[in-house]
Formats: sequence, C-alpha cells, structure tokens
Amino acid sequence: MKPFTYERAASPAEAAAAVADRPGAKFIAGGTNLLDLMKLQIEAPVHLVDLNGLALDKIEPTEDGGLRIGALVRNTALAADERVRRDYGVLSRALLAGASGQLRNKATTAGNLLQRTRCPYFYDTDQPCNKRQPGSGCSAMGGFSRSLAVIGGSEACIATHPSDMAVAMRVLDASVETVRPDGRTRVIPIADFHRLPGDTPHIDTTLERDELITAVTLPRPPGGTHIYRKVRDRASYAFALVSVAAVVQRDGNGQVALGGVAAKPWRDTAADAALPQGAKATTARLLADARPTHDNAFKLPLVERTLAAVLAQARSGS
Repeated sequence: MKPFTYERAASPAEAAAAVADRPGAKFIAGGTNLLDLMKLQIEAPVHLVDLNGLALDKIEPTEDGGLRIGALVRNTALAADERVRRDYGVLSRALLAGASGQLRNKATTAGNLLQRTRCPYFYDTDQPCNKRQPGSGCSAMGGFSRSLAVIGGSEACIATHPSDMAVAMRVLDASVETVRPDGRTRVIPIADFHRLPGDTPHIDTTLERDELITAVTLPRPPGGTHIYRKVRDRASYAFALVSVAAVVQRDGNGQVALGGVAAKPWRDTAADAALPQGAKATTARLLADARPTHDNAFKLPLVERTLAAVLAQARSGS
C-alpha cells in the first residue's frame, strides 16, 4: 500500500485549495473508481480531500425551469427523483443501466462523469498504456480491441469512456459547474467537458487540476419520448459495447448520443437533423469518420440496429 494523508474539506473552495496546495492530491467522494485504481497502483495520490461533508447533495429547480444536481447526489437518488423520472427519463434509465445497486448507492454525479476508462490495457500495469503512463505506447493498437473506440480515437489511444450517465447528460445538453480555490466559478457545456485523446490521452477532461465540480445543470425539460438502450455482454453490471440515448419528438425530430464508441459521449448535431430519415441515415452521419479495428468493426452495424430499435420504440410510444 502506498501511504497517503487525508483531510475533510469544509467548503468547495477550501477543497479546491487543498488540492492546489498539494501536488499529487486528489478529491474523493464515493470512491467507487478511485479506490480501485489506488489498489492497483494506477493512481497513487499522496493526499485525499474528502468532499462528503459539503452541502452538494441536493437536486433543486433552476430559475429557467431546469434542474441543478449537486455534485454529491448519489446515482440511486438521482435515478429515483420524481422530477428526473418525469422530465428527464433518459437520465434515470441510463443511471439504472449502469453498475450495480450497491455501487449506485455510493457513486456520485460528479464522480460518474470523472470515471476513468475500463480499457483492459489501462488496468494491466504490465502493459504499455499512454493513458496510464504518457509516452509508453498503446497496447490496444494491434491488441484485443473488441470493446474499444471506433471513432474519435488517435494513434495514441482508442479507449472508451465508460459512463452511462454521461451519455444521457450529453443528449440533454447538460452543463457542469465548477469552483476554483479563489472562489472563481465557471460553467462548462457537457459537449466540451470530456476530451478526445489526441496526443494527450492521459488528460480526460477540460478541468484544471484544482477545479472542483459543484453541480451539473439540466436545461428545461425537452419533452418527447426518452429512451436509453444499452447493448452489453451480460444483462446486468457490464459496460456498454454500444449504447444509445435519445429524445424523440412526435414529429420524429430529436437528439441522439452514443456510448461505448468513443473517449467521450458521442453526438453530432447534423446527425440529430437526420433522425426523421431513420437509423441508417443518422448512423451514417454519426459514424462518418469511424476507424474501427478488426475486433470492433461489428459496432458500426450494431449502432444502426440499436438506433433502429430505439426509433421503433419511440414510434410505438412504449
């Protein structure tokens, strides 16, 4: 075990300052991902700043008719919230499709967005991985890549983002609120929050190291039919090979985002415009720049079939 120190933060800005002041410090809340990474020595923080005492666990209406979800709202509570179930059903369904009940009881809204990839080479410390150790190489290139990215990857990395919740947040055009040690805040559109790997696959998001997520905000309810469909190797507690989050209106218009295919939730507004033309046209636009491997080329037709099932369900009103 690697030794580390620990403190409980009294305010969001104090938490951010504690991380800023200690190189190698990390925030911890539910710990459902970080603790696993520490056990494997993929992450070795020298100091942990516990956020659980902060008052960031509420779901509140916003002035413009949306919802503000505190960073520490547990996945179970968010999925069960009456307003979320009624007005943002795709989010509730995505949360319930992820992990197990026990993990959802601990996992937080902010932590869910910040999950690290489940690429097997990232978790195998005997294998080179640019996301784990920059410049060491990507074992997935030429390795077993069945579960990995078909679009948005680079020569340095083809890992995927594992979150179901993030895919629903992307289709809903959520925003991420943050605070810095000096109290400065900013709002990051979810579309800009996660990064593609490029030459720096070890940098997952646009957050600064000392920047703390305080909330995720949803805009006014979009109406329509909300569907989240996840295709995976087993019926429960497995990460998506492909997932589709969609909000479909009565006239066939709407928005769609994909999970399991890229390093971030994958959405294209031009693909949204193609939804009334059906799954084939929409998938062609969504995956126009796809570069699958021999192992994961099956994901392209799987996206089309899954989206077709989603659109058929939307038309049936079920």
